[in-house]
Amino acid sequence: MDHPVPLSGYRQGMSHPHPQLKAAPPLPEGGLRVIALGGLGEIGRNMTVFEHAGKLLIVDCGVLFPEETQPGVDVILPDFTSIRDRLDDIVAVVLTHGHEDHIGGVPYLLRERSDIPLVGSKLTLAFLEAKLKEHGIRPRTVRVREGDRRGFGPFDCEFVAVNHSIPDSLAVAIRTQAGMVLHTGDFKMDQFPLDDRITDLRAFARLGEEGVDLFLTDSTNAEVPGFTTSELELNPAIEQVMRTAPRRVIVSSFASHVHRIQQVLDAAHQHGRKVAFVGRSMVRNMGIARDLGYLKVPSGLVVSTKELEKLPDHKVTLVCTGSQGEPMAALSRMANRDHVIRIGKGDTVLLASSLIPGNENAIYRVINGLTRWGAHVVHKGNAKVHVSGHASAGELVYCYNIVKPRNVMPVHGEWRHLRANGDLAIRTGVDPERVVIAEDGVVVDLVDGRASITGKVPAGNVYVDGMEVGGATEASLKDRLTLAAEGVVTVVAIVDADTGALAEAPDFLARGFVHDDTTFEPVIPVIEKTLATAAEEGVGDARQLEQLLARAVANWAFRTHRRKPLIIPVIIDA
Repeated sequence: MDHPVPLSGYRQGMSHPHPQLKAAPPLPEGGLRVIALGGLGEIGRNMTVFEHAGKLLIVDCGVLFPEETQPGVDVILPDFTSIRDRLDDIVAVVLTHGHEDHIGGVPYLLRERSDIPLVGSKLTLAFLEAKLKEHGIRPRTVRVREGDRRGFGPFDCEFVAVNHSIPDSLAVAIRTQAGMVLHTGDFKMDQFPLDDRITDLRAFARLGEEGVDLFLTDSTNAEVPGFTTSELELNPAIEQVMRTAPRRVIVSSFASHVHRIQQVLDAAHQHGRKVAFVGRSMVRNMGIARDLGYLKVPSGLVVSTKELEKLPDHKVTLVCTGSQGEPMAALSRMANRDHVIRIGKGDTVLLASSLIPGNENAIYRVINGLTRWGAHVVHKGNAKVHVSGHASAGELVYCYNIVKPRNVMPVHGEWRHLRANGDLAIRTGVDPERVVIAEDGVVVDLVDGRASITGKVPAGNVYVDGMEVGGATEASLKDRLTLAAEGVVTVVAIVDADTGALAEAPDFLARGFVHDDTTFEPVIPVIEKTLATAAEEGVGDARQLEQLLARAVANWAFRTHRRKPLIIPVIIDA
């Protein structure tokens, strides 16, 4: 069943998946298969598998961060089920850049096969190697840079410079006998980047002249008209904060956002403030970026938090994580008074990151908490302190007109972003029948120069819950939500093994379910009737009796109290 499409200009010929897709047939000889195991229909968990001549090439392997409806989950991984029996066929994992939604899943993939070559730029591999060290993994790495061209099995990969919110980002052109694929990774076309490294449109044009058979394009900002604002335009707002803040400035950003933190360092230095990094990932990543020359730090500017305590408040800047309201990140803990850094009246907190869809409530809780303690919070909603790292509609159209692809497959975005991106491609002249709107797990085959959907593979959510990978399920998360919203009632019933009747009154143990000493008295006859009916029908198995008991008590709870607590029945033979 098709989803409703609000986009003007959308054409019915645009190829899109059907929920009843079956397993894909074998790949025709000489064809190229493309399967996104994450990143389609969501912002994060980016992973695309390319199959050709019996070998697999993977582009990115990231994580998705949980929403409030997924309590207890640390991160969400791509589903490796469809490639698990073909791990030896993987020739490389190409990493377009060093953000968590593109590299965070690599440690879990390497647990399945540790010697898969990891291909990426210098900063990307440095961030990843530090992460893998924490997992006790020593990887095989292949460092590349823009302009390089390397072969991995039947895949000939050329790397192209693109501008993003992290240095050293790359697009990759993948040449095979089936045709050429150009994968943009995450990109934008900032003409005044802080590192002077612009998206190489000349390379895009050259590849277009050669012939791009399939164009995989970043869809995140496809609904946003015009061109994405340059990073340089944030300088005035950041400088104003440093100049006017009466006490400390606490800046929260992604731990990998090197460009943004560079702007913070420059502004702090300009106004005579010292800077300390707070949080393990922030300290680690900024140390790596500084050592490799991607972060320019004036001598004496960055000090330890201990040294910072000796300075007057108006000379202090702290840079920490937690801009998305993550519960365990430094900023959230400051807001909850659970951090050594105590927010007070006159402090200024600068949230220098985007507001990721799904995180709004968590972020505003942190803002409210900080405001409660007297801080002035500067964020995207009240100041120009963030610009996107993704190309807007004008930039995407520009690329379509330069590349002139034969087939288009929008990637990296929710459904509305993918559809908007596909619509842009059509408006530039791409045949609607050659615009493929897929979702995670959908199989797209490029055969004889034409891309089409041919089937589907498993691509569910794999939850990391503490030390457990894949142990948490949709059912267990539903139970957690029920526990949070409705509470739990445990019913302990001692049953006469001969008659099937209660040997004595049942016990009720309730948590999170509002009750008093008499609340459960009316349900005892319901339990007695359920057991009597089961005895008449010859049901004696304890597990079956527990299921009947749970259903009966749950129905009573909803009828009587309009609540749906989790019911845990325990039947003991007398």
